[in-house]
Amino acid sequence: MKMKKILFVFLAVFTMLFVACGKKAPTDDAAQQAVAGEANQDFHIGIVTPSVSQSEDNSRGAEAAAKEYGNVQDGGKVTVITLPDNFMQEQETTISLITSLADDPKMKAIVIAESVPGTYSAFKAIREKRPDILLISNNTHEDPVQMSKVANVVVNPDSVSRGYLIVKAAHDLGAKKFMHISFPRHLSYEIISRRRAIMEQTAKDLGMEYIEMSAPDPLSDVGVPGAQQFILEQVPNWIAKYGKDTAFFATNDAQTEPLLKQIAAHGGYFIEADLPSPTMGYPGALGVQFSDDEKGNWPKILEKVEKAVVAAGGAGRMGTWAYSYGFSTVEGLTSLAVKAIQNNQTEFTLEDVLAAIDAYTPGSKWNGSIMKDNSGVEVPNAFFVYQDTYVFGKGYLGMSSQKIPEKFLK
Repeated sequence: MKMKKILFVFLAVFTMLFVACGKKAPTDDAAQQAVAGEANQDFHIGIVTPSVSQSEDNSRGAEAAAKEYGNVQDGGKVTVITLPDNFMQEQETTISLITSLADDPKMKAIVIAESVPGTYSAFKAIREKRPDILLISNNTHEDPVQMSKVANVVVNPDSVSRGYLIVKAAHDLGAKKFMHISFPRHLSYEIISRRRAIMEQTAKDLGMEYIEMSAPDPLSDVGVPGAQQFILEQVPNWIAKYGKDTAFFATNDAQTEPLLKQIAAHGGYFIEADLPSPTMGYPGALGVQFSDDEKGNWPKILEKVEKAVVAAGGAGRMGTWAYSYGFSTVEGLTSLAVKAIQNNQTEFTLEDVLAAIDAYTPGSKWNGSIMKDNSGVEVPNAFFVYQDTYVFGKGYLGMSSQKIPEKFLK
């Protein structure tokens, strides 16, 4: 009898130990998953943006993203750094500022609102030092193919498609001539140069006169004021010479405001800016001011700007994108980075990028394509995106549904 009791006790103890041991592994797994999940939530994202004077929409978009996810100094996830205004002469400073973000051990993604020269070198250095950081380049000023080799995602306004669509929209609205305004520094950029060539060919295909016009570089000795004054003085002369059926396009944001002011006053067409937005040039050109509750509310901004354009006589000949490219892409790409970190995602599709941006532009229509190099080979992590054109006093033109001639896509 005693032997049976001893055997029973032994079996009971063995069973308890077995059950305890059997539960230990799942408990450890759960703990590890909890730690991993916590690590996927405890991270920082760096956003690099030009100053307000260089690109207000980019800067405000960074502020909006920081507001959504919180600033690091307040316990949130986002660190925003601002590039020097004279970034062309201060590339070492640009590189240093971007790479300094990698010194933060919690930094898991860096989003460049406008990838000015120096971004590639900074990304290359970060990639060697911190391969775990997700690198996103937006609106790159450097070779996008090279950038794609060090960045996880490269996004640009679809210069290929827009080279055709902007001229096509101008033609459909009644323009007979198309003027492209730029300067050597911009024309040295592969994307801008290719878009210019497509614009010229599209104008010829549509029977329009193409005009190439040179203007001062805002980063030259004349600065932004001198470059703007040149546009302000010359546009009336250009309209007098070429006629009110001329559509104008400038590659520089700073020259957009004086261009819009004179087109509204003297005639001509303006389809959309290099980086389209209702706040790109229009408020300054037409004296539009926004209250605090209107800032960042793009439907309200569009409505207010539209009233001013119509009142100035620009209805049916002046347009934009309903949502700022700079603002919405900074928000969208930051959101893309957050979800990627949380889901351990390192590869992305065009659909991922379009969906991320679309979430911040309700009512608009986006389209895009995978970028191809000069040999026609797709670069799988580099994307072109564009939004439908909105013409004040007329509405959306449906340009995001237009078929681009195959020859321009090669």
